Amino acid sequence: MTTNAAAVAAVRARTGGPDDDGPQLLEHVLGWVLVVVFAMLVTKVGLL
Repeated sequence: MTTNAAAVAAVRARTGGPDDDGPQLLEHVLGWVLVVVFAMLVTKVGLL
């Protein structure tokens, strides 16, 4: 890789995607809470 290509790769613009250093534990806990609430809703309504 040339020096110019390395400089361009280092200055790439962010596209608005998720950050790599976010609160992963909180996201996992909230995701599982959503799954459990959805499962309770499905069983309460009688869809399962």
